[in-house]
Amino acid sequence: MTENAEALAEWRAGSPGTEIFHQKVDITRKEDIEAAYKATAERLGHFDVVVNGCGLMNDRLVELTIQINLLGVIESTLAALEYMDKAKGGRGGLIVNISSVAGLQPTALMAIYSAAKTGVTTFTRSMANPIYYAHSGVSFVTICPGFTETPLLDDISSKTTFTYHTPMLDMFQRVKRQKPEDCARNLVQAMEQAQNGAVLMLELGDTQEIQIPDFWKPQLE
Repeated sequence: MTENAEALAEWRAGSPGTEIFHQKVDITRKEDIEAAYKATAERLGHFDVVVNGCGLMNDRLVELTIQINLLGVIESTLAALEYMDKAKGGRGGLIVNISSVAGLQPTALMAIYSAAKTGVTTFTRSMANPIYYAHSGVSFVTICPGFTETPLLDDISSKTTFTYHTPMLDMFQRVKRQKPEDCARNLVQAMEQAQNGAVLMLELGDTQEIQIPDFWKPQLE
């Protein structure tokens, strides 16, 4: 990601008592992720909150879609735990992973993206297991935004799983979208209030906690 000097200057001016900086990272490369955490830890000392928010929605790029949306989130989470885990000398904290409404139910128009985001939802819920939390002191929250006015949704007809036209595309283009500012505001509120293991849908300015039932319980001998 290229540094946005203008945005950095604006953020620094608005929060003069806060150290704000850009740390370049290629989310598709494990060694790059680890190096970025190391450099940032040397600068800040520790991590209280990590938000994994990289995203790509283009089902024509199958491997890259999985690498960025799922593997990148997993590798970043595991790298963060090396610094945050209380059992490893960390201070605990919060990791927020950005999934999607496409990670709550099948989204056939973007099947690869939906599969990756479903993986994010399940991975994050697994990491929130109370046994892990008692060990590490790190809580996990899954954020599932609805349609949001970002470039992710631009030129969607060229990003669908299949090239032929379907009625799903017509419906997709009519879906209401929320403003990024509303989504961000609710994300911050979730970080402040949500409990470990929460799955939150951020849709049209509202936040709804999603209750996902257990469909299977192991039968013990």
